Amino acid sequence: MADKVPLLAQSTCAYCGVGCGVDIQLENGQAKAIKGSEDHPANFGRLCVKGSHLLDTIDLSGRLLTPQIDNTPCDWPTAVDHVADKLARTIEQYGPESVAFYVSGQLLTEDYYVANKLMKGYLGSANIDTNSRLCMSSAVASYTMALGEDVVPCDYQDLEQTDLLIMVGSNAAWTHPVLYQRIERAKQLNPDFKIVVIDPRRTFTSDIADHFLQIKPGSDAAFFNGLLCYLANNDGLDQQFLLRHTDDAEAAITAASEWTIDKVASYCQVPADSLTDIYKTFCQVDKAVTFYSMGINQSSSGVEKCLAIINCHLASGKIGKPGSGPFSITGQPNAMGGREVGGMANQLTAHLSLTDSAHTAAVQSFWQSPTIASKPGAKAVDLFQKMANGEIKFVWIMATNPMVSLPNRALVEQALSRCETVVVSDCNEHTDTMDFATVKLPATSWLEKDGTVTNAQRTISRQRGVHSPAGAAKHDWQIVSDVAQKMGFSGFDYQSPHQVFVEYAQLTGVAQQFNRVLDLSPLASLSTSQYQTMKPVQWPLNGQRPFANGKFSTSNGKAKLFAITPKAPVQQTTQALPFVLNSGRVRDQWHTMTRTGKADKLGLHQTQPEVMMHPFDAEQKGLSQGELVRVSNDLGHVIAPLNVSNTVRVGELFMAIHWNQQFASHANVSQLYQDVVDPISGQPESKHAPVAISAHPFAYYGTIQSKQTLEVQADYFVKSIGQASFQTNIAFETAPQDIFAWCKESTQLTGEWLSQSSENGTYIVCLQNQQLVFIGYFANAPIALHRDWINSLFAQNLLSLENLHLLLHGQISEEFNLGRQVCSCFNVREKTIIEAVKTGCNSVDKLGEKLKCGTNCGSCKAELGGIIKEHAPTFVIKDITSPETA
Repeated sequence: MADKVPLLAQSTCAYCGVGCGVDIQLENGQAKAIKGSEDHPANFGRLCVKGSHLLDTIDLSGRLLTPQIDNTPCDWPTAVDHVADKLARTIEQYGPESVAFYVSGQLLTEDYYVANKLMKGYLGSANIDTNSRLCMSSAVASYTMALGEDVVPCDYQDLEQTDLLIMVGSNAAWTHPVLYQRIERAKQLNPDFKIVVIDPRRTFTSDIADHFLQIKPGSDAAFFNGLLCYLANNDGLDQQFLLRHTDDAEAAITAASEWTIDKVASYCQVPADSLTDIYKTFCQVDKAVTFYSMGINQSSSGVEKCLAIINCHLASGKIGKPGSGPFSITGQPNAMGGREVGGMANQLTAHLSLTDSAHTAAVQSFWQSPTIASKPGAKAVDLFQKMANGEIKFVWIMATNPMVSLPNRALVEQALSRCETVVVSDCNEHTDTMDFATVKLPATSWLEKDGTVTNAQRTISRQRGVHSPAGAAKHDWQIVSDVAQKMGFSGFDYQSPHQVFVEYAQLTGVAQQFNRVLDLSPLASLSTSQYQTMKPVQWPLNGQRPFANGKFSTSNGKAKLFAITPKAPVQQTTQALPFVLNSGRVRDQWHTMTRTGKADKLGLHQTQPEVMMHPFDAEQKGLSQGELVRVSNDLGHVIAPLNVSNTVRVGELFMAIHWNQQFASHANVSQLYQDVVDPISGQPESKHAPVAISAHPFAYYGTIQSKQTLEVQADYFVKSIGQASFQTNIAFETAPQDIFAWCKESTQLTGEWLSQSSENGTYIVCLQNQQLVFIGYFANAPIALHRDWINSLFAQNLLSLENLHLLLHGQISEEFNLGRQVCSCFNVREKTIIEAVKTGCNSVDKLGEKLKCGTNCGSCKAELGGIIKEHAPTFVIKDITSPETA
């Protein structure tokens, strides 16, 4: 009998805004393998390491599988009745402004649309905001102000077709690896293609740069004002374009006129000759793209920074044509879809305005809703401030973890503690935010969700439900619709995401009377089967490039330039807080790790949070590599190992955002940022916090690996998952009197316990039927445990006496002494790569031929290039650094 041929399902990756298509092989209805879709226009078969390991995150461990009220399980009718009643009673007693929704770029467009419709059209408030506020709302505001509509005027092909690419505030090699690989290949094919990378931190993205500017944090607007000044003084303005298609150019150019190259060089702390080369190139090329992300947006003047970028493209006419434009890259899989349907508090659906009575009347008429919000609601930070002040009594949080991602964690905790009703819809039972929920509603996760997402180049893709919902989980649009109907509202009797999508597409057609580029009305005629089989489609659906005819979405059809005065960050250093803290992402983790934290291979690249510091500062402070340090200010503190690295500037620190309370006791970096926001966009300033740093010695340290995850009591911990075991690094302010007894009592494990002590520390092992179930190393100083070797021992059925002897004496098998993992796909380690480089593998391709690293997802290619730079004997470094770090 012939074997059954596995079925294939197509869906979309759950991570960043690139929106990669994925092919999922199914066996007996279950996902068994995943790869990039070769025919998807976002990735053409490429997939980064996170996407490649999506199937490692879909097990039911930690899933919320049934509704709960006050931590007591209940059925759906009871939960829906309770939420509907609380909503109605809160509005009746305090008014519609007393309720709020806080949603997420992890939602599908259909989820977003229904939640937005209920809040703005039926509850009568615009208090619905999204975690997308934290990553790209400054870009949204600037596009709307300058171009008349929130339309990204570029697509991914522009990154390959341009003559000059300026990447600013983006570590695309790690945050958008698939796009980075497309850029890298384009440069290989076109030697004349020039790349500029601008970042306060030297990241792997800078490895492909012709010019790398290690700019002073927060000074980006000055760089682009300087570019505009140079264009005006060197025949770089497109006078015809400015005259026919823009307004207020003279004021913008006048404001930029004082920003000479020397002034910009001094203000930004970068070499003047580098600026001259970059400005000259931008002036002379026919096509240029500025590619920017959180480093620009997450600022107290993020909108003005974005406008300064747009000014340069409008002034030079490098917009609305192939290979040119200001390209804001989004961070979440459906941040763009959320923008389309008005998911933020200052938006109305279909790119319409809450403050335009004609717009609100048109939407209310289409919805046939009893009311309509007519003013912007509370943006994310304001929303939680109002909650803390007692103004918001009911909040519904969907698919996001604000306790970890919002600034000023203490205020968020106060807000959630004070709010009378906290409803959380999530697929995870345990998150930092879920601890405050009075109502927990189980939502579907990726691979169960069914609907659409829109990526950063305006391409709509289907995210298909391959698995049935786990337990009692429901789709978010279903949950919201059930509550709306229970409240007596009509217009929410949807039976499928197809019905929601069709309604939304119809509404974009209604919006055409207001001159919108967004028009999905041709898709409103899709049948159910056509929706199910829908291929990726980019808007505008007519295939035209946005603004290609020079006509913009403003009332007179002209784009607008803005006079920009560069502003310093609000959060400034002091004598007591002398260091600037920057934050961002690491390669293999995502947001607050509720998904990627479940994938063992994704945890190997960086097993714990760390604080990055320049060697000069470390020497001045008497701090050394690997020791635990405390980074603090008036808002709180974090504790993590120190990574001494010249990739950061003198006087600056860097720490990743990902680690939540489930994985680390003291690593929530967002708590160190004040709730300072851009006055227009409301986006927090999450790249610039004043902090102090000092050593934080503990009395006693330990590293544990165990067969099962353990909840041990310690003053400090960091957890990570391995392929066969769980690792926990711990520390104590006061050493336990008897560490052997502590281990037995803390773990509650039964079996054969063994211990060995020496001057280096104490080694404790527990065996069950000669199989390893626990190993702990304890000492008066931080101790390293070789997790990969020990993982291999946990995977064995029987532990040999030889390996037991090695364990109890803190030794490892020589074959595992190969350094940290660089390539997650093929488990290729640093020492192996270094040896290959020294023996002649002086290119990424040669390393791939010999070791396979970099040949699958490609996420490690930039890091491989860095190792080659460091260890290949004939490599010449050409990057340009700031005077401080040269």
